[in-house]
Amino acid sequence: MKRDNLEAQATSDRKLEHIKLTDAAQTAQILADKRFYYEPLFSGNREVHDLSLNFAGHQLELPIWVSSMTGGTGVAAKINENLARACADFGIGMGLGSCRKLLSKEGRSQYFSDFDISKYTGKSPFYANLGVAQLEELIEDGELYRAKEVVELLGANGLIIHINPAQEWFQPEGDIIKRSPLEIITICLEEFDFPIIVKEVGQGMGPKSLAALMQLELAAIEFAAFGGTNFSKLEFIRNSNDLSIHEPLCHVGHTALEMVNMSNQIIDQLGEQVRCKNFIISGGIKSYIDGFYLCSLSKGNAIFGMASEFLKTAMVDYESVSRQITQIKAGLAFANSYLSVRSEN
Repeated sequence: MKRDNLEAQATSDRKLEHIKLTDAAQTAQILADKRFYYEPLFSGNREVHDLSLNFAGHQLELPIWVSSMTGGTGVAAKINENLARACADFGIGMGLGSCRKLLSKEGRSQYFSDFDISKYTGKSPFYANLGVAQLEELIEDGELYRAKEVVELLGANGLIIHINPAQEWFQPEGDIIKRSPLEIITICLEEFDFPIIVKEVGQGMGPKSLAALMQLELAAIEFAAFGGTNFSKLEFIRNSNDLSIHEPLCHVGHTALEMVNMSNQIIDQLGEQVRCKNFIISGGIKSYIDGFYLCSLSKGNAIFGMASEFLKTAMVDYESVSRQITQIKAGLAFANSYLSVRSEN
């Protein structure tokens, strides 16, 4: 009887709270998310979903990738540790920020601890990261083995090659890239015996570039599309010279949705010529709903990546990252139960 009274009081309190919050809970029709059909009839709201998949030879428990962020800075070590621990606990993968500083002995002695995460990642994959400019320099000097040393030193599963001609062009101390990035990537594929992921850094890429990459034996392609952290814009802001005449170039690029549609068309058009259908859809992914939508649209084997969203919590502590991914996991389970992507918006 006492329990019944407590439940009745809780119900009464909840109803009163509902009344008080009615005005605040109003929604404008224009805000309805037209990307999905919401189908509430066919699942329980605590239904368990297997969200795991095989991606680039790794078994991931969630379709999530922690996209590359911090290089060798004072706070990088703790951030990378928090992210790596989360990857191990939740069965997701990550890419390190630029490992350029580890190419030299001096850099390794000073910065190795910032990137030394293999002791935290467990079975979860993580990739080292170098830019095409650094790899071209190593090729020119006959020292491409140094990139391999970085991967081996870190115990990484492979190497991310970031292609960033626009960023280098805007950067005050930017590198000059003489060869085409495609040539540099091809040489690396011939020389390295570990998996390679190729990514942009905030502009995304057009259909010809995407098609060229999809015909290579890559582990994956990360979109790093327009709409998220844009390193060309970042360097434009950093540059003390007056580059205002060039600012429109910061806004050239391709969104993640554009790139999903491009990749789908390429798969249809090229058929068996396509060798890489593993996609990390990143760039402007602000929530798991964005990621769920784009992965659902993709005809490839797609997961979604986020950088700045994870950086915010990783800068606080591990518990913040853990809570964040726990909620993302729950949200993805709900989306799988009740949402279906509309073929036309």
